[in-house]
Amino acid sequence: MKTIPIPVDVTKLQISVAKAPRPRLVSKETGEIKRNKDGKEMYEVTLLVEDELGRMELVKVSTTPEPPIAAGDEVTPVGMIGYVWEISQNGQPRWGISYQAQGFIPVRAAQ
Repeated sequence: MKTIPIPVDVTKLQISVAKAPRPRLVSKETGEIKRNKDGKEMYEVTLLVEDELGRMELVKVSTTPEPPIAAGDEVTPVGMIGYVWEISQNGQPRWGISYQAQGFIPVRAAQ
């Protein structure tokens, strides 16, 4: 399956940091940190995303470098894209969407 980046329109969403940034691991056993194609360490941020109808979802977003944000901060992701992925596990297909952002702007700084 070819992965095609899908831009995410965040203009009508309210987004807050649910869990502070942490290194994204390749392996929990070894503690090896995942790196992007440029060799920079990847970080994972868990966001609480709320739409106009009040529906909420937790979303994990990868980024580099480590963003200067903390749990509870309201943020606006910059350059957020989604990638559809699919794998077969024990003969059963699994799929999902992974998200990446170029960075995050705290809402208080944008006002």
